[in-house]
Amino acid sequence: MTGFDAFSSVAALSAGLQSRAFSAPELTQAYLDRIAALNDRLNAYITVCADEAMRQAEAAQRRIDAGQADALTGIPLGIKDNICTSGVRTTCASRMLETFVPPYDATVIARLKAQDAVLLGKLNMDEFAMGGSSQTSYFGGVKNPYDTSRVPGGSSGGSAAAVAAGLCAASLGSDTGGSIRQPAAFCGVTGLKPTYGAVSRYGLVAFASSLDQIGPIARTARDCALLLSAVAGRDENDGTSRALPDVDYLARVGMSLRDVTIGLPQEFFEDYVSEEVRAAVQAAAEHFRSLGATLKTVSLPSLRYAVASYYLISSAEAASNLSRYDGIKYGYRAQTGETYEELIKNTRREGFGSEVKRRIVLGNYALSSGYYDAYYNRAVQIRGRIREEYAALLRECDCILTPTAPTVSYPIGQQENDPVRMYSADICSVTANIAGLPALSTPCGYNAQGLPIGMCLTGRAFDEATLIALADAFESDFSRREAQL
Repeated sequence: MTGFDAFSSVAALSAGLQSRAFSAPELTQAYLDRIAALNDRLNAYITVCADEAMRQAEAAQRRIDAGQADALTGIPLGIKDNICTSGVRTTCASRMLETFVPPYDATVIARLKAQDAVLLGKLNMDEFAMGGSSQTSYFGGVKNPYDTSRVPGGSSGGSAAAVAAGLCAASLGSDTGGSIRQPAAFCGVTGLKPTYGAVSRYGLVAFASSLDQIGPIARTARDCALLLSAVAGRDENDGTSRALPDVDYLARVGMSLRDVTIGLPQEFFEDYVSEEVRAAVQAAAEHFRSLGATLKTVSLPSLRYAVASYYLISSAEAASNLSRYDGIKYGYRAQTGETYEELIKNTRREGFGSEVKRRIVLGNYALSSGYYDAYYNRAVQIRGRIREEYAALLRECDCILTPTAPTVSYPIGQQENDPVRMYSADICSVTANIAGLPALSTPCGYNAQGLPIGMCLTGRAFDEATLIALADAFESDFSRREAQL
């Protein structure tokens, strides 16, 4: 097979399929071979669907041969394991759903199948998407392809690691407080959290319903645009999804940056951000200036309250959403418990991991009588303030540029047992979810050890096209390093 390597972009793979440089079955088999060779080292996949993927590839090839291919026809993708797939187990990396096989497809999966994309399997993650390291998985932690002694980020760590290692052409993840962008930064790939409501959440196993959003992880911003085009839009099964015009997410690629103003919120560049990350993001800002953009120092004063607000709101919603797992309707059931109450207690104690239990306890505490006003209600008020501050900033700036995360990837075991330290590390990413805005992370440098550094562009609601154009302009000049496994 010619014209293909594991690190080719989706656009290049699609062109190769159309030109008959290789076939969809050949392409799919090449990725399956890499998964077989490398997944034991990375633990990126929980479930590999080799037989079904080859059947899908053959169907895709028939469509290509008929001259009816779409952008993702025949493209091998990985799917985060909290997105429902008919006939394929969806575990959320939890013992609670270890054997759960959904009877339906999530809307995003149905839309990918409508283009005859190839689904290679389900990708590892933090349990129920709660974590920033992808080490809380019941099936074992994911490793970073750049250094397998380090975390890939989370909760979409498997999605980012698989793209970075060439175990799929692109993937879908979910982002509640940075869970697409932070692992994309740690693994040296591009990740996009769309505007809340741009993509249907139907079939996404809920963590925090007012914050969750499905989005793409890929090698380039252009590839993210192709995936977003396939899955975005109104869905009658999700009342929070928005009817959008036929958006061309690549429409602004190649635009002049002379009329673009990029805001640099000073609070995102303070001492909690490592010097190597701060220097790389500031250098990226100067590169945008060299391309014609105007840089403007701005302020987001409520950032100091963002992490507390996020964890109170998300944990409260998680406590509510996860109350459905009781050992009665579906999922794991404890083998002991003489009464209904004992059975539920034992099921939840045995079925959930420690981080999930911690969030449930925090959420129920925040919602309990006597504490609701003191904690949850104040968190909601902070959410409103952050939205107002972003609205004001984005009236004077076209987008905001910040670090994606305060540090590069850290060694496995360094932070996972320190919840306060783990939660504090989300300070650069949670505000986009709180405000419901689109945000895109792409690599902007590497540290002395060769570990990737990510920058994040946050924009106006439903203006993903501008973020994609800006990221593409930067990526065109950025020398990307591949993970060497």
